Amino acid sequence: MLTSPYDKYKQTQTQTANSSKLLLMLYEGAIRFLKLGIEGIDNRDIEKANNNLIKTQAIINELIASLNYDYPIANDLLKIYEYMLHKLIQANIHKDKTHAMEVYEYLIELKDTWTEASRLASV
Repeated sequence: MLTSPYDKYKQTQTQTANSSKLLLMLYEGAIRFLKLGIEGIDNRDIEKANNNLIKTQAIINELIASLNYDYPIANDLLKIYEYMLHKLIQANIHKDKTHAMEVYEYLIELKDTWTEASRLASV
């Protein structure tokens, strides 16, 4: 049950968003949690790092689940997402920010690409 107005707003926003908006929201969430995970690694806050890296993994798993294999690019994206999951696991096991930063760069690049594709599709 949602109790705060913010939670209700977020639920409504998610339920009414189109597919490209939802995809961008997933990328934004993954980037936000990954930043927090990196911050946890930097501050040697094991719990914060672990929790946020796991949240990032969950979002990437959601991105995998949302792939549409009617399009050839889906197979390439699957490989990228699986690679990012592997790097996140390595970052979490070793508390190594190098692995996490690589994933961060991929997420930013993919988000920017989808933002541009979405913009062009709406023109």
